[in-house]
Amino acid sequence: MIESAVLWLLKLLSAPAVGLSSVFVIAFVSATLVPLGSEPAVFAVVKANHAMFWPAILVATCGNTLGGALDYFIGYRAKVAFAKERQSRWFTWLARYGAKTMLLSWVPGIGDPLCTLGGWLHLPFWPSLGYMAVGKFARYLTMTAALLYIPDGFWRRIADMLGG
Repeated sequence: MIESAVLWLLKLLSAPAVGLSSVFVIAFVSATLVPLGSEPAVFAVVKANHAMFWPAILVATCGNTLGGALDYFIGYRAKVAFAKERQSRWFTWLARYGAKTMLLSWVPGIGDPLCTLGGWLHLPFWPSLGYMAVGKFARYLTMTAALLYIPDGFWRRIADMLGG
């Protein structure tokens, strides 16, 4: 049941008529603790229409940053759940460097939990959000620009290998 719902949602979001809204939703969801990558959606929109480079980057940055803010607020309200982890090196490191650690919110695997821990530690919200946005913007800009420089033939070979 859940699998069919996810497949339906992914099919809906892949429709060309909802390109930027798809990018926003996918970027938002991928910034939560749900394991989903948003870079392929951004790349697909930009590859289909190069004029969408900046709008797609900005929409993805906004969606991913708002998802990071959701993680922050989850952490802000979840003190009890993390109480036994308070002495770990992550908390010490976050407490020492403060909101600037949110620059690392773009790093796969640690970025989303980092936002949650930042909220748990009650790091200042607006500076944290600003640093999240800068880090996520840099990731989308770098990844999308780099992917655009890969020749189309490479992507066709990948699709052929995957059975597409």
